[in-house]
Amino acid sequence: MRYLLQAALESGDKSFYVYLLVTVALGGAAARVTGSAIASTWRSPWQLIGAALLLACAVRFFHYALFAEPLLSLRRFLLDYGVLLMFAASGYQLTRARQMVEQYPWVYERAGLLSWRPKRS
Repeated sequence: MRYLLQAALESGDKSFYVYLLVTVALGGAAARVTGSAIASTWRSPWQLIGAALLLACAVRFFHYALFAEPLLSLRRFLLDYGVLLMFAASGYQLTRARQMVEQYPWVYERAGLLSWRPKRS
């Protein structure tokens, strides 16, 4: 992960702020909503992999089209993909924990922000 983070920082300060804006803020918000949508339709978490892959392609294109960064940089693509996959997984888990507690209140209770547990009798 350290190697991938250096790829985002290698072009200077401007590149880092662009990375925060496009990948983390915009792409992260889209990935979180995507993960939430996948969870709310009771789909498998494996679908996050494909969804994050498509979002990473879109984010990489925005970097290329708006800020003249390299389009086909494997290191930067993997960094974008990893960040977006983490945001999508967090959106998925937040929604799934809420669903389990709200839909089956007689069986489950909250055990933190991202998890649930069987109710104690």
